[in-house]
Amino acid sequence: MNERLFIGGEWAEPDLGHYPVTDPATEETVGLAPEASPEQVRAACAAAREAFGSWSRTRPGERAALLGRAAEIIRARLVPYADLARAETGATTATARALQVGVAAARFRRYAREEPAEWPVPPQVNEAGPMGGAAVVSALAVRQPVGVVTCVTSYNNPWANSAGKIAPALAMGNTVVVKPAPQDPLCVYRMAEALEEAGVPRGVLNVVSGRATAVGEAAVASPDVDMVSFTGSTAVGRRIAEVCGRHMKRQLMELGGKGAALVFADADLSSAVAGIGTTFSFYSGQICTAPTRVLAQRPVYDRLVEQLAAYADRLTIGDPRDPATVVGPLISAEHRARVESYVELGRKEGAVVAAGGARPALEKGFYVSPTLLADCTSDMRVAREEIFGPVVCVIPFDDEDEGVALAGDCDYGLVDYVWSADVPRAFRVARRLRAGGVGINTVARNMEAPFGGFGQSGVGRDVGVYALHAYSEVQAIVWPG
Repeated sequence: MNERLFIGGEWAEPDLGHYPVTDPATEETVGLAPEASPEQVRAACAAAREAFGSWSRTRPGERAALLGRAAEIIRARLVPYADLARAETGATTATARALQVGVAAARFRRYAREEPAEWPVPPQVNEAGPMGGAAVVSALAVRQPVGVVTCVTSYNNPWANSAGKIAPALAMGNTVVVKPAPQDPLCVYRMAEALEEAGVPRGVLNVVSGRATAVGEAAVASPDVDMVSFTGSTAVGRRIAEVCGRHMKRQLMELGGKGAALVFADADLSSAVAGIGTTFSFYSGQICTAPTRVLAQRPVYDRLVEQLAAYADRLTIGDPRDPATVVGPLISAEHRARVESYVELGRKEGAVVAAGGARPALEKGFYVSPTLLADCTSDMRVAREEIFGPVVCVIPFDDEDEGVALAGDCDYGLVDYVWSADVPRAFRVARRLRAGGVGINTVARNMEAPFGGFGQSGVGRDVGVYALHAYSEVQAIVWPG
């Protein structure tokens, strides 16, 4: 089926035709995605601008009810939506159901409740002066919608990532233009259908896609856009930030990561191996929060490398539709070549390939074997740059100060991890790490905790109530009394 754009409440034929979306496991065509022209993207932004006035004035309860209906529609279609997600992204069936479509439904449900949008500020007693006589001045802080928000989403999780932007933005009264990743946009059009069925007014949600950089550039640069929310690479984030800076647009940036996992000598190694091992399997390492840079204290270094290598070697690689599969393919042939080039670079830099390192013997699909690079040093490119694949580097350290220094010897600062049985030390180390989040003896997430990065890993925070803050402006209302 030829997909259509969603602009101003209408399903529109794309000016520039369609392009094939490829299943990374079978290399077959999943469907045909629309190629929008820059003019169509600007039309979507204009439709969002026109719809903003009335949508921003709707009661928060009405907006919440719409998001709740969308959540139920998505839940009811979990299986077909997850089948499409699996075909587009290469995620396993279990991952597509629970962590893509399931999380998307949960995020719509999360924002289908009213949150306080205003709160009192303590009154202030002003003495007489040039601004008037002595008086008590009261104030109220009010959260107002930003306006039109362009959401540029990532390819690794089109359902959860898009829902995490759309739901809080709409809940706050913003209107939205979504530009999905070109590799897997079909899921986002299914999300638009669910919202349309839930009753989203014309122009409040718009979806435009395309492979050309002009599509994203038009969605970011449009004068109708007030804010850009982006998830993706740091390099693209910098270009978007330049445009936002020139035009004073608000921005929310969730960028790259090179998560450091500090494993101390007293750590539960089985827990550390299981947590770090998710890098090998979860989205085939295509996740910015992955603990890809393992810092192992010397007394446990050899054992940790041995256990991580054994973990990687016993993972089942193959068809994501097979329930036995743990590791699926990467998103594209181009990305596979990039990941493989990093593994070869690691060899040249002196790293020891302790597991993986070769392409699995499968006839089709963009697969890479889970790879462990041992005996790395902090100056190696494989230990500094985001690979975004099932590749883990291990670096030894001696004491706490050296471990913290090595963790900070990186441009990124999204999520780091600490494994230690010494709880006071674990929390002490966590506070010393320059990262937006730190997991202590776990890779789990708390979906009400703020999420975002330090340094080259991003700007701003979202998730939970923090997402409502991200998609709003604060207005002060002051009066005498």
